[in-house]
Amino acid sequence: MEPDYCEIPRWQFIKQLIVNLDPVDFLNKMRQAKNPILLDVRTEKEVLEGKLERAIHLDYLAYSFLDDLEKLNREGSYFVYCRSGRRSVRTCTLMRNMGFKNIYNLEGGLEAWKNVFSENEIVNRI
Repeated sequence: MEPDYCEIPRWQFIKQLIVNLDPVDFLNKMRQAKNPILLDVRTEKEVLEGKLERAIHLDYLAYSFLDDLEKLNREGSYFVYCRSGRRSVRTCTLMRNMGFKNIYNLEGGLEAWKNVFSENEIVNRI
């Protein structure tokens, strides 16, 4: 008899459908990409505390979030991050479902980034 529950937690299943990179691999992949587009999907308040240099801010919790994603070129290479990695996983999943091809998630979000790189390294204070 088969179990009536999912063997893999939904969160882990969703993450398997996208490319998740640790901070070092994320940075290296971004450096290798032609015209990489960095997306910060945190709230405005979080962004005011600092963001990665050249990141475009699209607030995952904003009413206009899906409309903002719709405006993006699906052929670009997108590097997505948030605070801890949950919103960015959801964003990457949405983008994948919308037909985007080159999407990379920062595993562990900005928290993981700060554990690897110094506060001043690539972080732009606003």
